[in-house]
Amino acid sequence: MRILQTSACAACKVASHCNAAESKEKVVDVYCGSAASRYSVGQTVLVSASRQVANTALLMGFGLPFVVMVAVLAAVLAITGAEGPAALSGLGALIPYYGVLYLFRDRLRDKLAFAIE
Repeated sequence: MRILQTSACAACKVASHCNAAESKEKVVDVYCGSAASRYSVGQTVLVSASRQVANTALLMGFGLPFVVMVAVLAAVLAITGAEGPAALSGLGALIPYYGVLYLFRDRLRDKLAFAIE
């Protein structure tokens, strides 16, 4: 599904002369199973996500990686006392974290799904 996201002032008369007015096209996957036949190209629909889905996505995308990075940074700094290797280790710890998320993307797709109302 393609979504046209516009800023609040994109419909303004002088938007073409202003740098603040912008619009972006985003692509969102919506899994609705057999209900997909009810919709056609160009049809206006309302896409939503529950608060739980949003909170889970934020936690998995930003909260847990932050905790992993800070924990690894603190552990390596405590062991070695060197800030450079500790910082690199903290950043490097995010590679396996996001790798695991990528491996489980099919399971996560079901839990973190948008719905058409």
